[in-house]
Amino acid sequence: MSRAERLKVMPTGDMAVSIIFRILFIIAGAITALFVARDALNFTIIQTFVAVLLVTAVVGGGSLWSLRRKT
Repeated sequence: MSRAERLKVMPTGDMAVSIIFRILFIIAGAITALFVARDALNFTIIQTFVAVLLVTAVVGGGSLWSLRRKT
């Protein structure tokens, strides 16, 4: 299945989530590469951990931002 065919099949919401995850993993990969060699066996595990930390930071920052706006 080509990329064009997959885009026709994939609903819009799924495509948005896919793009967000791709951007998140690109950022996590860049941060992880600063501390771990890309050919290390545990690079993908550490990259996933960094991605989870980034998601937690974004959600926490968003909740703190909404608290700040309510006061």
